[in-house]
Amino acid sequence: MTRVKICGITRLEDAELAASLGAWALGFILWAPSPRAADPAVAAGIAAALRRRVELVGVFVNPTLDEVARAAETLHLSHVQLHGDEGPSFCAEVARRTGAKVIKAARVAGAADLQALERFRTDFHLLDTAVEGVVGGSGQSWDWSLAARRRSKIPTILSGGLTPENVAEGIAAVKPYAVDVASGVEASPGVKDHAKLEAFLTVASPARAGIP
Repeated sequence: MTRVKICGITRLEDAELAASLGAWALGFILWAPSPRAADPAVAAGIAAALRRRVELVGVFVNPTLDEVARAAETLHLSHVQLHGDEGPSFCAEVARRTGAKVIKAARVAGAADLQALERFRTDFHLLDTAVEGVVGGSGQSWDWSLAARRRSKIPTILSGGLTPENVAEGIAAVKPYAVDVASGVEASPGVKDHAKLEAFLTVASPARAGIP
């Protein structure tokens, strides 16, 4: 069964719907330049309301260890997603300091990017689209056939340009542990389209969404 992470959560009503539809995890973008950056106080309220129902993921780009540790404690993060230029030793220290599971993200332009990711012995590898000048949330997909040849033992989270219309194809091609979506279920950056959200969960994880 494929799990679903709904990322770029900024509103309680979106988070509650995602949880009720069977989302595995909610992602808070804790990087100020992102148009989907979560307000810390709002994120804390969402986390307090839903922490026993879903995994809580903090998404960071080149943070300090202290920044990650503070957020992990305040938001009760179960997972930390590192989406910048963090190295393997930093990832290991995040795991030690926070006790959270670590997701290392890579922007995939070719097979070399997947090979480089093997240096990271984290809990998950997230595969996203490589777009010049964009850290994530581009809304563009990538060549999933690259991942089909991957032989890593670390569970994969598929990201990048997923929508209700193409997520089934992505799951079939990559066979990921989970899929990650933000822009593909939005009305505008940080605001989820509830019909798209329901359609995505129904296709990507029908058992969790309550579909026979």
